[in-house]
Amino acid sequence: MHKKDIGLAILVLTVGTIVTLVNPRFISPINLANTANLIGLFGLFSIAQAFVIATAGIELSIGSVIALLGVIFIDLVASHGVPWPVAFVIVLALSVLIGLLHGWLITRLKLQPFVVTLCGLLIYRGVARFYTRDGTAGFTFGTDLPMLDYLFVGRTAGVPHSVMAFAVFAVLAWFLLHRTVFGRHLLAVGKNEEAARYCGINTKRVIVTAYVLCAFLTGVSAIFFAMYTKSVQPSSHGNFYELYAIAAAVLGGFSLRGGEGSIVGVVLGVILLQVLQNLVNLLGIPSSLNFAVMGAVILLGVITDTQFHEYRQRRHHSATRSALTAVPEGRR
Repeated sequence: MHKKDIGLAILVLTVGTIVTLVNPRFISPINLANTANLIGLFGLFSIAQAFVIATAGIELSIGSVIALLGVIFIDLVASHGVPWPVAFVIVLALSVLIGLLHGWLITRLKLQPFVVTLCGLLIYRGVARFYTRDGTAGFTFGTDLPMLDYLFVGRTAGVPHSVMAFAVFAVLAWFLLHRTVFGRHLLAVGKNEEAARYCGINTKRVIVTAYVLCAFLTGVSAIFFAMYTKSVQPSSHGNFYELYAIAAAVLGGFSLRGGEGSIVGVVLGVILLQVLQNLVNLLGIPSSLNFAVMGAVILLGVITDTQFHEYRQRRHHSATRSALTAVPEGRR
């Protein structure tokens, strides 16, 4: 674990202890299970965002993609009678196509990730609303899909399946980012894309892959959310989820400048955000302040990252000057 991860883990434990002292209901089995379920649901697309931020990019359309794919999944299963495994594959295929589109626009047409994904935020939300004629997509009363419910909403030994999925994808993401050549290339592109290109890295392919991975995980998350809510109101479903993902990634040490970050940190960031939101609920604070909490967390994370970056820069310059002064003048 990095030093940042250890510090964040201590912070999570400290906040959890404070919440427990303020309201012991926090550690009740029901509350812990519900909190764990939300950690799993929000964790999936937070990992997705991390892959894009590692390339110095940004993905602002996550919430809208979750709304659009959720609408499509429910409509295929509930209205058209498509077997849910087929609907599952269709939704994931659409998510991959969205990732490919974003990656192509950014790498081939040289568009800014902020612009591409901001347009995606508006387009996908609009398409979702048009698809349902601004209505709500949901399962009809009495719909019985026991296997689908069990897989996406059920629990095994009291552990929500969303948490299990989050754990599996977190381990895979950790291995991919920290133990593979692709992971090293991803961070290298985020650190300095031009230098990475001169080193022989196919930077365009790396960036496109990052956006495809992000969209794929978002598609998985969309199905979990669709089954969790059992209905999707496209005008509000998934609103501001991209901000939550950015907050979790930044807390986890993923610099918005790209080139660094830890999947363990993202996991801890998701846990911390959910514990803070749980604290807000247990204290009876208006839920509208959740957005204020997220905004404050993002701001704090960016300030910390900026200060840490400047500190490392000063240490690097200091070490360079020391090395130069140690070299005899005639050899400089």
